Amino acid sequence: MQVKVFANLRQICGGVTVEVHPDGDRVIDVLEKMIAMFPPLEEEIFTEERKLKPFVHVYINGRNIIHADDLQTKVSEQDQFALFPPVAGG
Repeated sequence: MQVKVFANLRQICGGVTVEVHPDGDRVIDVLEKMIAMFPPLEEEIFTEERKLKPFVHVYINGRNIIHADDLQTKVSEQDQFALFPPVAGG
């Protein structure tokens, strides 16, 4: 599965897209595999309670997972998966 990453996550993951082969079919499985591949990613996206940090967003096919089943949202190889860190600006 191709995961698009944005902003500072590109530095952590070494590029704009990351090829991920999760051990399951949920968003959390994809993110866990990405953390196994890029350990610094964990503190960027997760709280200690294993929830997404505020303002971290995951979109599947253009839809925010908070409008689906959050981290339990099912994904398939064909889905467009996008991971956005918190971004400040003005």
